[in-house]
Amino acid sequence: MNLSNLEQYVERKNTWSKMFGTPALSLLNAKDRQKIADSLDSDMSPENLTCDGEVRGTALMAKSKFLFRCRAELQSIDPSVTFYEYN
Repeated sequence: MNLSNLEQYVERKNTWSKMFGTPALSLLNAKDRQKIADSLDSDMSPENLTCDGEVRGTALMAKSKFLFRCRAELQSIDPSVTFYEYN
């Protein structure tokens, strides 16, 4: 499976982490993989997914598909990660 979606997602998260001086996430670390899963859960919440109703239509579908692909890719490399949204 191509991990490009998940790698893009982690890269975006690490860009924000760098700006705020927090440690970067790595797909090689089990604790970080769970943190990534938690972040995906948060991003998949209805409020965050739609940016409180500001994102609609094709933009919303594209964002949703991207996050679900990231989730699938993360689960393919670590089936032990836990997701709470949309189980």
